[in-house]
Amino acid sequence: MGDVINNKAQHRYELAVEGHLATEHYKLDGNVITFEHTDVPKALGGKGVGSKLVQGALDQVRAAGLKLIPQCPFVKAWIDKHPDYADLVTR
Repeated sequence: MGDVINNKAQHRYELAVEGHLATEHYKLDGNVITFEHTDVPKALGGKGVGSKLVQGALDQVRAAGLKLIPQCPFVKAWIDKHPDYADLVTR
């Protein structure tokens, strides 16, 4: 798996794997980023691609000093399993 890239023009984080593209769509409002939808191609299902994508995106969110609204159920569930990222979530 490659690195998670922030495609700012498309408002999404991207992870290229085995010729497929997994994406985390977001909207940015000031210093608050909302993760709206995670899309992992069926061919990549069950390989941990979604988790790598979310972790890579959240690491970039942290580095940028942003706060997160995890609108996407996958992201919310991932953070619930990884409480060391809970501090990114805005109330």
